[in-house]
Amino acid sequence: MIEVTGLSKRYGEKLAVDDLTFKVDPGIVTGFLGPNGAGKSTTMRMILGLDAPTAGTATVNGMAYRDAKAPLREVGALLEARSIHTGRSAFNHLLALAQTNGIPRSRVEEVVDMVGLREVAKKQAGGFSLGMGQRLGIASALLGDPSTVILDEPVNGLDPEGILWIRNLLKYLASEGRTVFVSSHLMSEMALTAEHLIVIGKGKLIADTSVEDFISGSSAKFVVVRSPQLAEAQALVQRLGGTSASDEDGGIKVEGITSEAIGEGAAAAGIVLHELSPQRASLEEVFMEMTHDSVEYQGQVDAPASTQAQGVQQ
Repeated sequence: MIEVTGLSKRYGEKLAVDDLTFKVDPGIVTGFLGPNGAGKSTTMRMILGLDAPTAGTATVNGMAYRDAKAPLREVGALLEARSIHTGRSAFNHLLALAQTNGIPRSRVEEVVDMVGLREVAKKQAGGFSLGMGQRLGIASALLGDPSTVILDEPVNGLDPEGILWIRNLLKYLASEGRTVFVSSHLMSEMALTAEHLIVIGKGKLIADTSVEDFISGSSAKFVVVRSPQLAEAQALVQRLGGTSASDEDGGIKVEGITSEAIGEGAAAAGIVLHELSPQRASLEEVFMEMTHDSVEYQGQVDAPASTQAQGVQQ
């Protein structure tokens, strides 16, 4: 179990983490979400004793990580996949970690196979692709067979097969009763992997809830309507007090009224419906809604007016 209580971290004038309190329970995958600059990596570093908190405490299984007698057996962590000796082979990198932590060579063999690096285990790690580096980093985290696993962006650089593999691995580790705490910017993947979410923005706690409750609590609910009489269906929605907008598949998304009201109204008006399905927002949509005011860096899709004018002149 990971327990964070009143955790804060200040860098000069910048308050990177602001009075965070949450708990990560064993037996489930807990996702750690937040926009860039939200303080996720800083929080993970404080849990692992790599950064000293300005205030508050962070413990793993009831103790500070620095007090663990066998750290790799207590916590397996991946914060930076490229933290490797580039001149060593993948196998020797893991073997060096094992030998300095009293871990048998047989465990190195196990994790090499577990992460799918057997064919390249004797190759220099410095030549690995980003995805292979991630696999090696995950192997390092699992080397001590730890009860707690902390991974920062573990799917970064992985191909679809690799993403499916890490999803199943995280679920398997949790099913064994381990504490699994993982951050990611891939909302679609978090929706498939995590059961619980810790969401922060600008260093503050925004949500500490199940994935189901996080999504269902959003105001972004709508009904998808498809009909060969789309104009009549839109007029019906307007009469019933709802609003509609076209979707990418040729139907409309309706807000403000229920699917039952639309169905009954369409039947009474003789409007044929090919689809009438209530929907809710995706994890990504809810996350964007919840963290909109916490985003420090926002891009601009449309070109500035001056740039557009230059384009016209050219």
